[in-house]
Amino acid sequence: MASTAERIQKLVAENLEVDGQPVSVPDDLNANLSDAGVPSMDFVAFAKVIVAEFDVPLTPDDCAGFSTLKDLAAYIDGQAA
Repeated sequence: MASTAERIQKLVAENLEVDGQPVSVPDDLNANLSDAGVPSMDFVAFAKVIVAEFDVPLTPDDCAGFSTLKDLAAYIDGQAA
């Protein structure tokens, strides 16, 4: 099974675009989606994708607390523990 990081990278590539181009995420997930130009409404929709994929509770307030996708991956892994 793919790691949490790999699954997040795949979900970003499949679900998020900026100016019609897929969002590029570094392998270490040290990326912030808002810095990459992803609108906040798209990030909210992406959070729903994360909830469906990983079956974890995730609110808009939770999302605001993540500085990077790496933080999101750590949260997901922590929920699975």
